Amino acid sequence: MIKTIVGGLIGTRNNMFWETIVAVLGVVMSLGHFPQAYRIWQKKDAEDVSITTFGVFAVGSLVWTIYGIVLHDLVIIAGFIFGVVGSWTVLALTIYYRFVKKKVARATMPRVEKREKLD
Repeated sequence: MIKTIVGGLIGTRNNMFWETIVAVLGVVMSLGHFPQAYRIWQKKDAEDVSITTFGVFAVGSLVWTIYGIVLHDLVIIAGFIFGVVGSWTVLALTIYYRFVKKKVARATMPRVEKREKLD
């Protein structure tokens, strides 16, 4: 009975339905990176963002998108292309605000020189 139910769900008649569901959910899930990117950009701070996590998301979504292109599979491409843009945006903003912006700020800070006390 289970085999009949599962077979009915993944049968050829329902492929278009499942492809549509997977593509839409893939896009919606991939859009989840953009609020994080907006927050980093708005606050100009990314101290609480994991570079490792978004690095894995960025590389993984890029590989899946390339795989979809190789297979000519629009469902995979649609599901991951926004993830590529979103995760790489978060990663780039995180690196910028964590490392580049801090270096620039330190370089432009006025130096305080020590003055000798006059007795």
